[in-house]
Amino acid sequence: MIIGVPKEIKANENRVALVPAGVEMLVSNHHKVLVERNAGLGSGFTDEQYKHAGAEIVEKPEEIFERADMIIKVKEPLPQEYPLIRENQIVFTYFHFAASRSLTEAIIQSRCIAIAYETVEAPDGSLPLLIPMSEVAGRMSIQEGARYLEKLHGGIGVLLGGVPGVEPAKVVILGGGHVGTNAAKIAAGLGAQVSILDINLERLRYLDDVMPKNVITIMSNPENIRKAIQQADLVIGAVLIPGAKAPRLITRDMLKLMKKGSVIVDVAVDQGGCVETIRPTTHENPVYEIDGVVHYGVANMPGAVPKTSTIALTNATLPYAMLIANSGYPDCFTKYPDIAKGANVVRGHVTYKNVAEAFNLPYKPLKEVL
Repeated sequence: MIIGVPKEIKANENRVALVPAGVEMLVSNHHKVLVERNAGLGSGFTDEQYKHAGAEIVEKPEEIFERADMIIKVKEPLPQEYPLIRENQIVFTYFHFAASRSLTEAIIQSRCIAIAYETVEAPDGSLPLLIPMSEVAGRMSIQEGARYLEKLHGGIGVLLGGVPGVEPAKVVILGGGHVGTNAAKIAAGLGAQVSILDINLERLRYLDDVMPKNVITIMSNPENIRKAIQQADLVIGAVLIPGAKAPRLITRDMLKLMKKGSVIVDVAVDQGGCVETIRPTTHENPVYEIDGVVHYGVANMPGAVPKTSTIALTNATLPYAMLIANSGYPDCFTKYPDIAKGANVVRGHVTYKNVAEAFNLPYKPLKEVL
């Protein structure tokens, strides 16, 4: 199989979908790998390293898309890439379809095979290709939140961990999954007072058992959310429904209950966000203010730490990319049910129910398409 790795073109996205070691492994399995020139520079990988691993360096993305049987990316295709995607071409990346109708319709029209990292599901129900970036984003959410709590960045002017004689900041985390857990670890480690809200009582029991004493767990419901955000200096949105739009947990009216200068970091923004007033922002212009509350909505947070993120991501994605390349379409779906869960749009049909429901589009089970 010919595998193409284009350079990411999303604003300030410095990650790359494949490291040189991954190229070497694919080439050793008799696949050909095309890498766009300078695709890895943002993550610290040179063209020479890719060539040494066996890749062919290609000058333009158009050639990558024209020649490759499978495209491996990090972020969703952008409008300028839509026309380059071919019928029956496998595109393996983060799609987050439920956040964009235009992307969904473009991929339907392309009749490609869209396999989304975020819905590949292991037998135990975990999302192995989402976990590494959830870990990075969860940890970064506290780092970024602490920065924007500083007065010169528009925040209330509190130090996350406080100092002796001064109470620490109050951090509220909506969602106790991988993002929320990693956010809580960092916030607690810095000395903040942390509250995690989740609807899963078993998950709350687990977190209560493993977290330090400055982390408390609360059942998530509208009343408890309202109470929590009134006291919060920093709120982290960390909810996820695989493949679907994030539920709106903080409404515009609830925003008025929050302190002036408090900060919201909504990690769920790439699935539409769990805060009604959130919108996607960029690393260049990451924040805006509504009702005195600072909103941080960067949809590709891990792109700011590309060296860590690229290695963490490819550690997870490469084994799946290898299975897809070795089996091809459609055999990979019949052999590997976890990869089949990643099939969101296949040859013009929406094959992931949550995506279809997000836009009221026709849904067709994958087995019927195959």
